[in-house]
Amino acid sequence: MKVTIVGTGYVGLVTGTCFAEMGTDVCCVDVDLEKIAALQQGIPPIYEQGLEELLQKNIQKGRISFTTSIAQGIDDAEVVFIAVGTPPDEDGSADLHYVLDVAREVGRCMKGYLLVVTKSTVPVGTACKVRAALEAELAARGAEIPFDVASNPEFLKEGSAIKDFMYPERIVVGVQAERAKEVMAKLYKPFTLNGHPILFMDIPSAEMTKYAANSMLATRISFMNDIANLCELVGADVNSVRKGIGSDSRIGTKFLYPGIGYGGSCFPKDVKALIKTAQDEGYPMRVLKAVEEVNQSQKSLLVRKFAKRFGEKASGMTVAFWGLAFKPGTDDMREAPSLVMIEELLGMGCKVRAYDPISMAECRRRIGDRIAYCHDIYEAVDGADVLFLVTEWTEFRFPEWERVKHYLSFPVLFDGRNLYDRDELRKEGFEYYGVGL
Repeated sequence: MKVTIVGTGYVGLVTGTCFAEMGTDVCCVDVDLEKIAALQQGIPPIYEQGLEELLQKNIQKGRISFTTSIAQGIDDAEVVFIAVGTPPDEDGSADLHYVLDVAREVGRCMKGYLLVVTKSTVPVGTACKVRAALEAELAARGAEIPFDVASNPEFLKEGSAIKDFMYPERIVVGVQAERAKEVMAKLYKPFTLNGHPILFMDIPSAEMTKYAANSMLATRISFMNDIANLCELVGADVNSVRKGIGSDSRIGTKFLYPGIGYGGSCFPKDVKALIKTAQDEGYPMRVLKAVEEVNQSQKSLLVRKFAKRFGEKASGMTVAFWGLAFKPGTDDMREAPSLVMIEELLGMGCKVRAYDPISMAECRRRIGDRIAYCHDIYEAVDGADVLFLVTEWTEFRFPEWERVKHYLSFPVLFDGRNLYDRDELRKEGFEYYGVGL
């Protein structure tokens, strides 16, 4: 079976590479000439653990290829995945013009039966729009070529995407036709042999499942951050509270870690898109609106703590950042709390010295040289007044605290991920400010 993936961003490239690893003939398509040229050399445009090695292996095996031509890409293909971006519009809705542009181009080029699958995160009703776009192009050609449309949302976590794809908790597929179901079952058979379930459902339900899942996880994060802020006010320890409620099997422990808010490519835009979908239907998503409000406020938490601790003296101070990416294991800076904090600190007249093992180039691409980029954690604190722990990278877990304290003008640590033990840091001579502690 030949599979075509249109879009070589995070979702498309991981999907194509993993299908190739399981022996499928894959062709990836993208309009970006430089990106395709780099991919042909085995150089991915994103950082994801294990991706580059797997990509190069499958290029050498001849199982994955790259082109800028959709016509070339879908030649002899049985399935084409649309995995292009769906950025949020100003009103929060998902921008579908890239998805529909691909559908129209596929309609202009297809020669025989195709199963057209939306892999991009799209709102309910998108598959109907994709079908209409395909039908319009075929009608304009006077061509009667059979096709089906399906929805196959992704559930990949940045930093563990390869593992998530190869060993999925579930595979969600929305179909209307029996032929489409048979094709998708055949494609995913290697992934289901070890008991990983494939859940077939109608297309609107599949489209909704992705948004509902991400919104539930975002809700848990904002709920825990709200609880953490209240714990701090009443003198409770949020870590103890988290363990207490997480031991309830009905609740569980995942996504109950307080911090400085969620970011990345999925949660922020998916929450906004679901709110907008409901608004279009005349239904207010009151819980999700609160989730979004809490998250935006949480991104400024460390700056508020810093300003409260130093008062008027805060203006002009130098702040060291350990971490920039929205989470460890990725160079993704989309909706990262660090960007909010940097803007607020610069607005206060502060300077920022930052170190991140992966994402400094991406940060520089976004904000330029308005902050200092350092080679390691110690260079970041050398000449700084205080320290912000922003991203919980593994290499930040056990620093030489005496050395850190020597470099800082004030031994004050603002821990945005509760990575460190408050009592141990105080024994090391630090003032420690965490989240909900």
